[in-house]
Amino acid sequence: MARFSRIDVFQAMKSNGMVPLFYHKDAALGKKVLKACYEGGARTLEFTNRGDYAHEVFRELNLYAEKELPEMILGVGSVTDAGAASLYMQLGANFVVTPVLREDIALSCNRKKVLWSPGCGTLSEIARAEELGCELVKLFPGGTYGPGFVKAIKGPCPWTNIMPTGGVSPDPENLKGWVDAGVTCVGMGSQLISKDILQEGKFEELTQRVKHTLETIAKLRNG
Repeated sequence: MARFSRIDVFQAMKSNGMVPLFYHKDAALGKKVLKACYEGGARTLEFTNRGDYAHEVFRELNLYAEKELPEMILGVGSVTDAGAASLYMQLGANFVVTPVLREDIALSCNRKKVLWSPGCGTLSEIARAEELGCELVKLFPGGTYGPGFVKAIKGPCPWTNIMPTGGVSPDPENLKGWVDAGVTCVGMGSQLISKDILQEGKFEELTQRVKHTLETIAKLRNG
């Protein structure tokens, strides 16, 4: 069962402004990534449902977060069906992110009042997701659509909350484009948690990178 309500999850994403994305089959390494992001100020993290037995790694990371990182809100991404969503919710996933809009996932998550964020690429998909109770829409792949798409959507639909994923980097110019367009938060994967950090164990560098990115987002928001 989720430790955090969907309202708490949304508020944390909105307040932080960034959701790190991460996958690795080694749970021990994953714990170091979690801790580094946490110490950098991140309070949400999306574990990508990618490899074989990924749910077992997630379980171990979520138990670790519950014990050692009490404010860390761990969720799961790349979920493509309701069965996988239910499995991860049984393991305590606090939110579910999908690459596509699937109504079966919406129903599964809504039954347990778990925040779900579907990948959408048209205004019609966004509108349907919101009709199904979606609070935060994932714009995916974000780099394909760009900040201009977000700005265009926010014009007629200022109530829509958007999280671009893909095409987002810690670079201030990149972040400025998204923040100025009106995103609620951004999802950031390998541009933040890079291969060299994982391979060389540069976890202090990751902490500083997360801290700096969050500080940049806060400054951009404050004008």
